[in-house]
Amino acid sequence: MLDEESEALRIRLAELRLEHRDLDEVIARLVHSREIDQLQLVRLKKRKLLVKDTIAKIESRLIPDLNA
Repeated sequence: MLDEESEALRIRLAELRLEHRDLDEVIARLVHSREIDQLQLVRLKKRKLLVKDTIAKIESRLIPDLNA
């Protein structure tokens, strides 16, 4: 993997981790609010799961292959 590609993946990974943390905070606030919008809550949770899966894929791409 090229250094430029690796660096771009690291930047994207940082952005996704920030988004995941932000989604977690929004979901927590929504759950604790008096009126819960179930549809919005489901959409946020799905987005958070998608972000988590994308983070895992990028992390696995950044791990070098070992030819043992």
